[in-house]
Amino acid sequence: MCKYKDTSIGIKKLNFTEKRGMMVVYLTDGRVVMVPVSYFRDIKHMPVKERSKWFVLDDQYFTFENMSRVYSVKDVLNYNMVQQ
Repeated sequence: MCKYKDTSIGIKKLNFTEKRGMMVVYLTDGRVVMVPVSYFRDIKHMPVKERSKWFVLDDQYFTFENMSRVYSVKDVLNYNMVQQ
């Protein structure tokens, strides 16, 4: 788990079909975070079919079957902090 502002946060799952153009991230603390797919260039350029092949590593990172880059829960939360 990632310690972020005195809270242990992990990633439960990702969803790319819930809202068009958005990546919906379900966190272990119950929050749901939406981030535009365009925020992550690698994911934006990935074929839509490939986006369903994601997996979570150690509750705090995610990547995709055909991608070498690994993103963290902090990458997702940093987008939301910049927008506030």
